[in-house]
Parts: sequence; C-alpha cells; structure tokens
Amino acid sequence: MKNSSTLSLTLVAIFAAMTAIGAFIKVPLPIVPFTLQIIVVFLAGSLLGSKRGLQSQLIYLFVGLAGLPVFTQGGGLMYVLQPTFGYLIGFTAGAYVIGFIIERVQQPALKHFIVANLIGTVIIYAIGVPYLYLALNLWLGVPTNLSHVLAAGLFSTVGIDIALAIFTSLLAVRLYPALKQAIPQKEWWFENEEKRHLRN
Repeated sequence: MKNSSTLSLTLVAIFAAMTAIGAFIKVPLPIVPFTLQIIVVFLAGSLLGSKRGLQSQLIYLFVGLAGLPVFTQGGGLMYVLQPTFGYLIGFTAGAYVIGFIIERVQQPALKHFIVANLIGTVIIYAIGVPYLYLALNLWLGVPTNLSHVLAAGLFSTVGIDIALAIFTSLLAVRLYPALKQAIPQKEWWFENEEKRHLRN
C-alpha cells in the first residue's frame, strides 16, 4: 500500500508537470491558442481517477498562480484575469468528471474512455467559453459579441479536441489495466464494500 501511495503521488506530480509542458506545445491562434494540454487532462482523468486527476490539475493551477510561468502566457495570481483562464478551470473539472465516469465501470472499454473524454471536452468548453466572453466584455474592456467568442473559443479548436479525445482513448484503454494494478483506482468502491460488510 505504501508503494502504491508513493507511485500515486509521483504520477500526480508527473501529470501536473506534463500539463505545464503541454502549455508550451501550442499553435498560436487569435485569443485562444491551441495546446496539447488537453491530452494530459484526458489521460489524467482516465488513468489516475477522479481524485488524483483533479489533484494533478489543481497542482498545476496553484503552481502557476503562485508565480511560476507554467501557463501559456506566464503565471501569477493576476492570471485569473486572462480570458483563457476559464479553460484551466475547465481542465480541473474535466479531469475529475472523466475519472468519475471511468471509476464507475468495472472493466472500462474503449467506448467508455471515448464517452468520458467527450463529456470532459464538453465541460472544459462549458466553463472556458463563458469565461472568455465575460473576461473580454467585462474586465478587459474588449467588446466582443457571442459569435466572435464562439469562433475563437470553440469552433477553432473543438474539432481537433474531439479527435484528440478519441486518440487519447486508444492510449488509455491500453495503459489503464497496468495502472489499475499498480495503484488503487477505485477507493470509493472499496470504501462502499467495507461499509456493506460492516452492516452485514
């Protein structure tokens, strides 16, 4: 169990670092650049589970807000005013939900990973796009109508992200069995089983 916990913490740190690296592998686009971070988010949720997937993205978020330049345009507490900060919030929620879905399947298959990643994609955009609209129109003082926000913050990248969700699912379905044996993926299940035995 100790070795599993150590491996678990190590993987959380690795995925946080990979998210930071992914921020600098990007294609410059107007307002919202395309990065490879979303691949790490998909894998974090799929392989680490809801709790650890969330932790990996929170660590990345807190490190950036603390001042280290791990975001696409630097770091620091004032980064919350950046129009793309909502996508970073979406990463944390997306990783959690992806893990939450996978944890509830005893033996997840490719279709489960695809569905989970696609739902995670919806969550990321559901948080990121409204945040983008509010940031531009409220505190940044850049009047932008909804159609322009959707073009820059959704339509320009969502097709690629859907393709990456499917591609990442192909990786996850191969990696998941090994990690499931190495670390306790489904703590919620064991806790529920323990409570059930105690009642009996």
